[in-house]
Amino acid sequence: MSRRAWILFVAVSLLWGSSFLLIKIAVDEVSPSVLVLLRALLGALVLLPIAAARGSFAPLRGSPGALLALAVVDVAAPFLLIAWGEQRISSSLAGILLAADPIFVALLALRFDRSERVRGARLAGLVVGIVGVVVLLGLDVGGEPAELAGAGMVLGASFCFAVAALLYKGSFGAADPIGVVCAMLAVSALLVAPPAVATFPTQLPSATALMALGALGVFNTGLGFWLFYALIDEVGAGKASLITYLIPGVAAVLGIAVLSEDFGPNTALGLALILGGSWVASGGLEGRRGVRLRRRPDAPRQAAANR
Repeated sequence: MSRRAWILFVAVSLLWGSSFLLIKIAVDEVSPSVLVLLRALLGALVLLPIAAARGSFAPLRGSPGALLALAVVDVAAPFLLIAWGEQRISSSLAGILLAADPIFVALLALRFDRSERVRGARLAGLVVGIVGVVVLLGLDVGGEPAELAGAGMVLGASFCFAVAALLYKGSFGAADPIGVVCAMLAVSALLVAPPAVATFPTQLPSATALMALGALGVFNTGLGFWLFYALIDEVGAGKASLITYLIPGVAAVLGIAVLSEDFGPNTALGLALILGGSWVASGGLEGRRGVRLRRRPDAPRQAAANR
């Protein structure tokens, strides 16, 4: 890859990998709905002039229902689930669990996308990835009810992202992704506005929390998506999607370094199994990638996570 491509690759990986740390910091002082409202609104405002200049909104006018559905499963619901989950589990564990997204894509493809059905080595990768999730839930979380609930919420977000990948492919595959992302973020901000207003903090959050919220919306969401699609233009979707496998590592390193989160052998084993299984299940051994257009945090969400 060119020097510019490497810069974009590293920048997006760091931005989306750090989203879990910023969510963890912010959600201690604001509700998940407030966090998602500000994140989606700021991200949409960053992307709005870019999408408008490119005329990206015109093709979306004929698919309001599909856009609403995509906004729910690709932004509003998973962003809320991740924030709720991080009230109960570490940011590093959240980043690792979200890497199960390709596993859910492969599972859904067995029923809903004949072209992406897994068999042979990809089926084996699917099984390995599921084992990794079981390792994290059974050994790392250790049966603690609150942590199991938080982990389940993050896995629910990962499942939402997988559903969104199939929906995106079927409804917006030919549309400019910048316009789709911007519209989804704007719609999601409207969807979460009522509960956000109802749970708005009565006191001004700390400067740390405000900076985390601002960075999450402006840089990790708005700028992150713009840079990700610039990376796709530079190297193609296949190479760009490799950031999916770096994001959990960035989340883990930042969680350990900044928040002193634990990262034991069970966590490392679960991470290795999920990433390895996801890579194989999404066609890594075949030299191609699976259904995803992104991906994801933070893919209108991440290369995901990802979005």
